[in-house]
Amino acid sequence: MRLRLAGVCSTDLELSRGYMGFEGVLGHEFVGDVIEATDPAWIGERVVGGINAACLACDFCARDQHRHCEARTVLGILGRDGVFQETFLLPERNLVRVPEHVSDEQAVFAEPLAAALRILEQLDVAPWDRVAVLGDGKLGLLCAWALAEQVHSVTLYGRRPGRVPHPVSIEERPAPPPDLRPSDRYDVVVDATGSAEGLRDALRLVRPLGRLVLKTTCAGSHEVSLAPVV
Repeated sequence: MRLRLAGVCSTDLELSRGYMGFEGVLGHEFVGDVIEATDPAWIGERVVGGINAACLACDFCARDQHRHCEARTVLGILGRDGVFQETFLLPERNLVRVPEHVSDEQAVFAEPLAAALRILEQLDVAPWDRVAVLGDGKLGLLCAWALAEQVHSVTLYGRRPGRVPHPVSIEERPAPPPDLRPSDRYDVVVDATGSAEGLRDALRLVRPLGRLVLKTTCAGSHEVSLAPVV
């Protein structure tokens, strides 16, 4: 593919600080034009794509769990150069055509939006569940918007109020309160802070038997007590 537009993810910044021990070309959020392909029907198409390139031979691939393939490479993250270059490679099976009415500036959000929507694939979130998202960066906003489609209200904790640009059922608040009664804690808490401290705050906010979703990639170590998890 030839690159049209790339996004800079917080994961790229953490990779540059040593996360995953990656060495190579960064970048995994992209819109590109297919310039070479085994199937000629792909040539000339404007595409986005899944970032995990599976081996198709291991036990996980046999269970159709390609994202967890033991031998996978990951675009710009693990064993595969990314998109911050003129041309780059992905398997054809990973590609998704971009509809004509979707601009490059919209399509470049496909990968982080997929990461946000993955929450709704993995969890059975009820409309009445109390949901909190920690972090109002790009991924935090996308997670909050995705969850707001499923539940009556989402609380977004962040440092920059006014980040939600249109009226949806998302309440913006500054830093999480220091103490919450168990009855006031949240059924689902998403950590998208991008910091090692986010997990600690998320554990403090989730109720007993609640669900915690980790969306933070961080080169630093997490120093938290696992007693609440136990």
